[in-house]
Amino acid sequence: MTDEQQGAAEAAPEHPELPQPVVTRRRFNASLIWLVPALAALVALSLVVNAWLQAGPQITISLQSAEGLDPGKTPVKYKSVVIGRVHKIRLSGDRSHVLVTVALEKSAEGFATKGTRYWVVRPRIGLGGVSGIDTLLSGAFIGADVGESDEPEYDFKGLETPPAVNHGAPGRSYTLHSDDLGSLDIGSPVYYRHIQVGRVVSYQLDPDGKGVSLGIFVDGPNDRFVTASTRFWNASGVDLSIGAGGLKLNTQSLATVLAGGVAFQDPPGPHDSTPAAEHTSYRLYGDQATAMAPPDGEPRYIRMRFEQSVRGLAAGSPVEFLGIDIGKVVSVKLDYDPKTQRFPVIVGALVYPQRLGGAYQKLETLARSRGENPDLAQLMGPLVAHGLRAQARIGNLLTGQLYVALDFVPHAPKVAFDPNAKPLTVPTVPGSFDKLQEQLAEIVAKIDKVPFDSIGRNLDQTLAALHATLTQVNGKTLPEVSSTLHGVRKTMGTANDALSGDSPLQQNLDGTLQELQRMARSLRVLTDYLGSHPEALIRGRRPDPKPTPVATPPPVPATPSGSKP
Repeated sequence: MTDEQQGAAEAAPEHPELPQPVVTRRRFNASLIWLVPALAALVALSLVVNAWLQAGPQITISLQSAEGLDPGKTPVKYKSVVIGRVHKIRLSGDRSHVLVTVALEKSAEGFATKGTRYWVVRPRIGLGGVSGIDTLLSGAFIGADVGESDEPEYDFKGLETPPAVNHGAPGRSYTLHSDDLGSLDIGSPVYYRHIQVGRVVSYQLDPDGKGVSLGIFVDGPNDRFVTASTRFWNASGVDLSIGAGGLKLNTQSLATVLAGGVAFQDPPGPHDSTPAAEHTSYRLYGDQATAMAPPDGEPRYIRMRFEQSVRGLAAGSPVEFLGIDIGKVVSVKLDYDPKTQRFPVIVGALVYPQRLGGAYQKLETLARSRGENPDLAQLMGPLVAHGLRAQARIGNLLTGQLYVALDFVPHAPKVAFDPNAKPLTVPTVPGSFDKLQEQLAEIVAKIDKVPFDSIGRNLDQTLAALHATLTQVNGKTLPEVSSTLHGVRKTMGTANDALSGDSPLQQNLDGTLQELQRMARSLRVLTDYLGSHPEALIRGRRPDPKPTPVATPPPVPATPSGSKP
């Protein structure tokens, strides 16, 4: 019997007429309402477990700005496929950049490796074109490009601009070396025969700071046209030249003129056509003409000392030998000579002997045949002895620019030439323009010595005397001359009257002329007779021979009529 039943029995005598309730208690009582939170907890746990199983690695990307990025919303895409999302954005400790934490998906674990590149895709408008235009509606996102390494990495430095070439793209990369960048930039096109086949992907200063190295990428299969002999040149701007063939204009395209570009081609003639290997280095020339020129060979430094002004001569001015460009001026400096107390100009230049071609090779062959050193300094000794001199000449009459001409000057004074001098010094002579100036100065000096004042005074006196003479001639001489001419006119009229056809003088003159004609005929007959009978001068003229009787022909007998002789 339980405690409750015993308590009820003890209370029964007090109220016997009332029925006593019987209470039954259970040890366990569970409500169905608790089943709902239990199921929710199980679902949440499964979601957490599933998220934990599907979650990929977290990486940190360093960017200059978080413009356009939103935690929990901004996606990370590779080939337009979402591979993660921005989880958190915070400033770096020095506040110089931002750190973006990205949660990658489980399937994108390969993007947390060394060599992977990340950048923010935004609308970009430049000379190279328009990119990221689709983000105007969808918003900015982070682009990714996976590398080729399998080594894990979780901290990356984001790119400020999208890469020009993605990993795995067909083609090859090459390196170009230039003195300066010019108008080139990342994304500038690379042309082959006026067709774009690649682009500039990077540039940086050389370690010594004296040049720029550019990285270019040529898409396949056009990369096979880059050979060991290929020449590259800067195709930016417009190449305008005037020659014997007229005006020539050479350019690639309007985009190249504005944004810059690089062109390449193999040189003419026999050359090595073997395709170049990856990352082969080339020289980037300034223009096509320089790129296609024959190899220059090793440059040599020469020095020239000019005693006259070289205004118009600057670094970059050409150096020519008999009209052939063999180098350029690299420096123009002023010096002082305490002996003469004058200021000569020292001009330094780089020359390329190989540009002389076969002529230089013949000089070297002759020097070797004589057992001499074929060095340029030794070869120039005989040439200087024969009158080789450097001369500053006018290259452009409009601008007054000068160039250095190496030419043979007739009757040039002999000079001491040391082929072992360092640097090699070439003797000079004054330029043609300087000579012209000296001659003009001499002419002006001689003109200054002419006594123009005394000549002017004498000329004034002479003109005054001439004026007086002319006055006298007009007043006295000319009237007398007029009267004299009037008398001459009368005399000529009288002579004409005397020589008219009806005058006695004219008749006497006709008779005299007839007598002269008869006398001339008689003299001609006498002369002819004496020519055939010279003895007539002594013996006299022979009597004329008697006339010879003419023989009478015999009579012809008469012939009867009707008969034949």
